[in-house]
Amino acid sequence: MARTRDWKGHLKLSLVTARVSLTAATTQSRKIRFHLINRDTGNRVEARYFDSKTHRPVSDRNQVKGFPKNDDEEDFVLLDDDEIDAVALESTRTINIEAFVPEGSVAWIWYEKAHFLRPEDELSEEAYGVILQSMREHKVLGVARLVLYGRERAVLLEPVRNGIILWTLRYGETVRGPVVDLHKLPKPDAAVLSRLEKTIEKKCGKWRPSLVKDPMQKRMAEIIEERKDDLKPSKAAAKTSPAAQKGRIIDITEALRNSLRNS
Repeated sequence: MARTRDWKGHLKLSLVTARVSLTAATTQSRKIRFHLINRDTGNRVEARYFDSKTHRPVSDRNQVKGFPKNDDEEDFVLLDDDEIDAVALESTRTINIEAFVPEGSVAWIWYEKAHFLRPEDELSEEAYGVILQSMREHKVLGVARLVLYGRERAVLLEPVRNGIILWTLRYGETVRGPVVDLHKLPKPDAAVLSRLEKTIEKKCGKWRPSLVKDPMQKRMAEIIEERKDDLKPSKAAAKTSPAAQKGRIIDITEALRNSLRNS
């Protein structure tokens, strides 16, 4: 199945422009997701917005973003989605590389989410290739801005062997300083250090994706598979109440605890 593109637009550097698209490099599609269920009826629970004062439900057309005018948060400046989008209009459909920084100069903590950036047609492949090759030869990363997932983001373009990776970056105000000053750590004991070095050498091996598999997802899948028969009510139970027809609600949390205790 073809991967869904998260964004389509243009990559621009000076007078060179290419039609490109973005696809997230990671996915949550295989992650087990649960519905919120009413234990008494077995029905799904719906989330709805209510007015904080009148306690009446608010329709979608009456929901608008607001920013408090003062600290008491009793009065708000209201902004429509169109007004918010207009602020970042230029970066909605164009990745305009504004600056370059040397390879290795951006610390890991600034990196957020990786995307594959690819040319959309044959005509754009040449322009894309020129930009990629230029960045490779100069050993630089490109800095730009882009409206993605509903907000404008700072992004970093990294040339790799077979294309360009676009990273969304964290904003400066969201990155905290280090909690430990590594320059002030005590000098390690030589004997302990020697033992740890031997341990590291013993555990060293080639990278493989199986090293970072999620064991909790596997256990949940096994438990759900085992309990599927419990969700099929017997004929006698089906006649007793409408709730019984929905099937018994399985407490996955308790099942996981039992699984972990027995493992």
